[in-house]
Amino acid sequence: MKNLYKKAFLTIASSFLLVAAHAQSVLEDVVNAVRNSNTATLEKYYDNIVPITINNTQSAYSRTQASLVLKDFFSKNVPKDVTILNSGSATTNSQFAIGTLTTNTGTFNLYILLKSKDNIFLLQELRLNK
Repeated sequence: MKNLYKKAFLTIASSFLLVAAHAQSVLEDVVNAVRNSNTATLEKYYDNIVPITINNTQSAYSRTQASLVLKDFFSKNVPKDVTILNSGSATTNSQFAIGTLTTNTGTFNLYILLKSKDNIFLLQELRLNK
C-alpha cells in the first residue's frame, strides 16, 4: 500500500514539474519574441482576446488586431534588449515576467502574464509603459 501512495505522489509531483517547465519554456519564448519583435511567434500564444496596454492605454484586441498593434509598436520602437527583473508563478496555472524593454526610442516597463487554458499557456496580458 505504501508503494502505491509513493507512486501516486511521484506521478502527481512529476506532473506539476512538467507543467511548470512547459510554462517557463512558453514564457521564455514570449520574452524572446518581444526582444526580437517577432509578432508571428507571439501570435502562437494569443488567446481569442488579447489585452494590451501601451503607455497606460489598455485595449482588448482580437488576435489579428493584436498582431497589427504590436507590429506598429515595434516598427516605431525597435527593440534593442529585454531585461527580466522578476518572473515566476502566482498560481500553478499562471506565469508572469516583469522587466524592461529597451528600444531605439527609450525604455519601457514590460509586464507579461500567461495563463493556462485547456493545458496550454496563453498570453493574457502584455503591458508596455514608458
